[in-house]
Amino acid sequence: MTFAQIIRGKRKELQISQKDLAARIKKEDGSTISPQYLNDIERERRNPPPGYIIDQLAEVLDIPADDLYFLAGQMPSDLRSSTYEPKKVRQAFQAFRRKLG
Repeated sequence: MTFAQIIRGKRKELQISQKDLAARIKKEDGSTISPQYLNDIERERRNPPPGYIIDQLAEVLDIPADDLYFLAGQMPSDLRSSTYEPKKVRQAFQAFRRKLG
């Protein structure tokens, strides 16, 4: 499944309209996202949104945020580090691949 399919499917399962969901998701400036923006996400006309929107979608739709980050091809902010240790990064990705494999 794709990021868009998960968002659209869960929204429909919860019987929330795009307008109502959009009204619950805030941009960085505090205003809400538009229903058209949400529609574009659900129809894969836009790339997955930034992390702060993913976190809100996860909370409102009761989807584990890690699932959405994975589908969006993004790293959650708590896993980003200001220090880069190549060996640790490679080990983490190798462990991840083993788990998925």
